[in-house]
Amino acid sequence: MPESRSLVPKQLNAFPEILCAVSTRCGGVSPEPLGMNLSYSVGDDPGNVDANRNRFFGSLQIPVDRLAIPKQCHSSTVRRADSPGGYDSTDGLLTNRKNVWLVVSVADCTPVFVFDRSKNVIAALHAGWRGSAAGIVKRGIETMMAEYESLPSDLHAFVGPSAGSCCYEVGPEVAELFNGGVVSTKDGAVFVDLKRESRRQLLESGVPDDQIEMSEYCTICGEHLFHSYRRDKERSGRMMGVIGLKG
Repeated sequence: MPESRSLVPKQLNAFPEILCAVSTRCGGVSPEPLGMNLSYSVGDDPGNVDANRNRFFGSLQIPVDRLAIPKQCHSSTVRRADSPGGYDSTDGLLTNRKNVWLVVSVADCTPVFVFDRSKNVIAALHAGWRGSAAGIVKRGIETMMAEYESLPSDLHAFVGPSAGSCCYEVGPEVAELFNGGVVSTKDGAVFVDLKRESRRQLLESGVPDDQIEMSEYCTICGEHLFHSYRRDKERSGRMMGVIGLKG
């Protein structure tokens, strides 16, 4: 039986009180190209999704009944999650509760995870182009400060695998929503760097540069490892990123 594969950020997981990981498309039971698909919303057999979730979260020793899962809507809405379960119409969750595992679902959008080492607060943010343009990462930091009195200097962040500037071509109506520093052109095409935009918002919020870890991976051209909606359209599965305070 193939093992599930996940990416584990070095900086966040250096803190023994938390665990953070992002799934890949490898090691699942769903027929290809779905593989390790963790979403019920892409036409996969629900039994396969159950098995994949048990395999991925089980490999991390995370009980699936302790997940807090947002119903994502490409917004800048961030909510507090004091218990496991579903959270409607939100793209970011925060908690200071142990054994409440915050999840985001992605397949080109950027998963961003934040840990306050002083207050023991965590955040999971789903930053697609709409959410990024609306400032969801900055909103997440502001909400941590308001809800838990977090200080930006105490925050550590991981910006996970997502569509890279090498591949994420957009129209001019999308490009004009972003600062020029994350927009590039090549052969007349326009590209946006979603990961760099998340980093920009973290820095603008006061998170120290050396406390931000950036994934090197592009989900679109890393075909062997990641799901990508931009690449595979309706044939794409979904990955999940998770962060939690160990209970």
